[in-house]
Amino acid sequence: MKSRIATGAAVLGLVIALAGCTGTSGGSGGTSDGTGYGGETSTATEAPDSGAGSSAALTTADSDLGEIVVDGHGMTVYMFDTDTQGGDSSTCEGQCATNWPAVTTDSDAPEVEGVTGEVGTITGVDGSKQVTLNGWPLYTYAGDSAAGDTNGQGVGGVWWVLTPAGDKVGG
Repeated sequence: MKSRIATGAAVLGLVIALAGCTGTSGGSGGTSDGTGYGGETSTATEAPDSGAGSSAALTTADSDLGEIVVDGHGMTVYMFDTDTQGGDSSTCEGQCATNWPAVTTDSDAPEVEGVTGEVGTITGVDGSKQVTLNGWPLYTYAGDSAAGDTNGQGVGGVWWVLTPAGDKVGG
């Protein structure tokens, strides 16, 4: 009985540590005329689903949650409710950034396949170009060990998988 309680407490502690990624709000909302989300953007065109191993920064995959956005390695991509949509920075720093690594690119106009939402970049917390979708900075989850895992969905009630159009799944 004690071992079950200890195991439950350890799992709860891990979930809290992984989900406890709050930070100060940064940036501003979309542009005053509503035409953009800040940062540099490109408009994606519909392309075939390429699956894992794509050279694109973002692509799509089928999952138990439906069609979702994944990075070029097939890892599920997430958005963080604490970020400001259209802001110019991420609020995920420190341990949060360790648990939820930013999706990055070398390009101002990241390549996408199958993603129809507005794709762009902001300057990430480490100075790299962090990819955005509909103004949301994008992340992968350290708790996902293989392409197609969606273990980060709903963590802490603030982390969400995205559809190809850039809408959050659930939440």
